Amino acid sequence: MRYLGKYLAASLLFIVPAAYAAPAADKEKDTDRMENAGTVIDEILNVPDDIPQDLLNKARCVVVLPSVLKAAFVVGGSYGRGVMVCRTGHDHRGPWGAPAMYALEGGSVGFQIGGQATDFVILVMNDRGVSSLLHSKVKLGADASVAAGPKGRDAEADTDVTMRTEMLSYSRSRGVFAGISLEGSTLRPDDDANRSVYGKDATAAAIIEESKFQAPAEGRKLVHRLQKASPELKP
Repeated sequence: MRYLGKYLAASLLFIVPAAYAAPAADKEKDTDRMENAGTVIDEILNVPDDIPQDLLNKARCVVVLPSVLKAAFVVGGSYGRGVMVCRTGHDHRGPWGAPAMYALEGGSVGFQIGGQATDFVILVMNDRGVSSLLHSKVKLGADASVAAGPKGRDAEADTDVTMRTEMLSYSRSRGVFAGISLEGSTLRPDDDANRSVYGKDATAAAIIEESKFQAPAEGRKLVHRLQKASPELKP
């Protein structure tokens, strides 16, 4: 029994540090997601022919999902992970706020992106779209309207599709940037990751609607780049 006790005590020396290391590793992975999203949006906004400035100025929120792979959708429950950043204040007209974690699941995404790593950007164009995303899983095309976003510096937001849709979606794979339909996919808050980064009280709704949450260092590039590109809403 004495030897058994020593063995169990020695085993705990390895188990306890591992238990503490897991949350730290999860937090690092989630903050890396923010940093990658900042790099993606910086590269996209540096090309004037990608997202029309007029549309960005009208967007209440921007969802960025970096490096989604088709393989991630082979097994049920797997998903692409990213963040959503919204303008703060009444009717989302203020400066860009802290990023909240989000997940894109299933649908036809795997078939559309092929075998290449693909970045997705979704513009949320009105308050209805924002509200639908704050608390629950949203099926794109059913619970919220979504359309492939127009691109090019001359693509003004006066077409039927941009006037009536709640979200406009884009993809970038192998450097090619284009509008893409995400109908049939679902977008939801990733609140396990939100709690990992911001603390136990953090939900997507709280992060986006309450000013007490501040972006961590890894998320500031994303926020600052959007603020520089579109400092105020122009509906």
